[in-house]
Amino acid sequence: MFTGIVEEVGIVRETNSHRLLIEAKKVLEGMRISDSIAVNGACLTVTSLSSNTFSADVMPETLHRTNLGELHYGTQVNLERALVMGGRLGGHLVLGHVDDVGEIISVTPEEAAHIMRIAVPTKLMPYIANKGFIAVDGASLTIAKLDDFSFTVSLIAYTLEHSTLGSKRPGDRVNLEVDVIARYVERLKEGSSQGLTFDFLEEYGIREKC
Repeated sequence: MFTGIVEEVGIVRETNSHRLLIEAKKVLEGMRISDSIAVNGACLTVTSLSSNTFSADVMPETLHRTNLGELHYGTQVNLERALVMGGRLGGHLVLGHVDDVGEIISVTPEEAAHIMRIAVPTKLMPYIANKGFIAVDGASLTIAKLDDFSFTVSLIAYTLEHSTLGSKRPGDRVNLEVDVIARYVERLKEGSSQGLTFDFLEEYGIREKC
């Protein structure tokens, strides 16, 4: 489990069809073999460590669903260690299970921020809502606007400086993970023949507060 708050930007030092070797510093503190780490939002398992690098195996399914197969020597990646229970949840609950890959349509400067518009696979649009959460390459962002096939986010200066999103350009592909709550709401909705009603929610233990 992650929060979508990028801790560090690492650098890919080696890659092949099943393994990544990444240079890092901050995330290595306290890291152990078998720990989980989010690389561009994809949850991977640490398989080896050195003083300034770690490696992680990448399954074919991960390569198919993410942009990790496009990484090469020198590529920068967003890194986040797994959430420590009892710590601050600064972003939102991110599982590290990438749903699909989107494509950046435009990046427009707006005062101190950049407005990024991202095209989304049609199957993900039901899970995306105005002011809702989404993880883009592992970074927790709030959706500012959406249409039938895309959404926009506002990237503040801190995010631009402390993640790879500041170097992204139109045409770049990014990993997308929708809000886990949206997934379950959609699944509950599918399971109800009458749609999502107050009675249906109450049946599953969700009650309106006075």
